[in-house]
This record gives sequence, structure tokens and C-alpha cells, in this order.
Amino acid sequence: MIELDLSGLKCPLPVLRTRKFLRSLQPGEMLRVVCTDPLASIDLPNLIRETGDILEEQQQDGAKFAFVIRKAA
Repeated sequence: MIELDLSGLKCPLPVLRTRKFLRSLQPGEMLRVVCTDPLASIDLPNLIRETGDILEEQQQDGAKFAFVIRKAA
């Protein structure tokens, strides 16, 4: 699994960087995105719906949010 640490970045940067990174993945590859911006808990799931990819897992640990995304075929 590839990890993309976007801690400290403010909206819209986590979404923009995640979108760009998702374009480079092959179908079936997994990406774990970690960020600290609370808006990401709304914006990243919306991005994933837009791209057609799959949100496998979403967690919050204190101020950190983690999203596990599978690139769709």
C-alpha cells in the first residue's frame, strides 16, 4: 500500500494532491492518505465518489484523518 502524508496542508491542497496521485495509480492499487485538515473528512470522500474509486476505510485518530482508497478498474 502506498502512503501519502498530507499532514499540515489546508484545503483544498489535500484534495488536489490526492486527485493528482490517484491518476498515477493502476487499477486495484491501494493508497492511504493521511491529513490533518478537518475539511478533508468531507472533501476526500466526495472526491472519491467523483473519481469512481473505492473508499475502503476512513479513520480519525485525534487530529489525524486516514483514508484507504482502492483505484477502480
